Amino acid sequence: MPIPPISPYLLGDIAPRSTPLLDWEIDPSRAALLIHDMQNYFVDVYAAGSEPLASVVPTIGALRDACDAAGVPVILTAQPPHQHPSRRGLLTDRWGPGISSADEAAIIEPLAARPGDITVMKWRYSAFARTDLRSLLAHGGRDQLLITGIYAHIGCLLTAADAFMHDIQAFFVTDGVADFNPAFHGGAVDYVNNTCGVAVTADETLRKLKSDG
Repeated sequence: MPIPPISPYLLGDIAPRSTPLLDWEIDPSRAALLIHDMQNYFVDVYAAGSEPLASVVPTIGALRDACDAAGVPVILTAQPPHQHPSRRGLLTDRWGPGISSADEAAIIEPLAARPGDITVMKWRYSAFARTDLRSLLAHGGRDQLLITGIYAHIGCLLTAADAFMHDIQAFFVTDGVADFNPAFHGGAVDYVNNTCGVAVTADETLRKLKSDG
């Protein structure tokens, strides 16, 4: 089935019940920023101009600007259009055929790739599955990943879990991700805090990027 329309919700409606169990700290010399699947196809299920994306998109933009200033690499993921059934696999059973045009596949204009950014073609929920993300991070000497984008409880969450299993410290930016609803969003934050990473706010992240960068 296709992705259903998403009703607006406020980031203030998110009610995570956890605090991080890990004492990791963001280090700009070790970090990379991930902008996860901010493609028209996924963004268009939100009403235009509605929350949470009305806040999340400029927040990601501010993080990206800070990363550029601090020399932190920026990596974008994007699923391709017209995926062959043998490549798409079980995603078709759950979500249908997926992206059907180049316009749907494009990253939204405010977050489109800049010179020097890296775009990773993505095939499964996790940005590490069937991609070279791990080797890209290793090549750049990066072992921390700042995760932003959509959707929090699907690709963002599983990328954080996969990062942990690749010995990459995951920082899940709570107000830099969006989801289907506040319950899923808060649950994703709790899962990361309890199992595989550290949930941080954008303000906390910006302070680390600007003070240590």
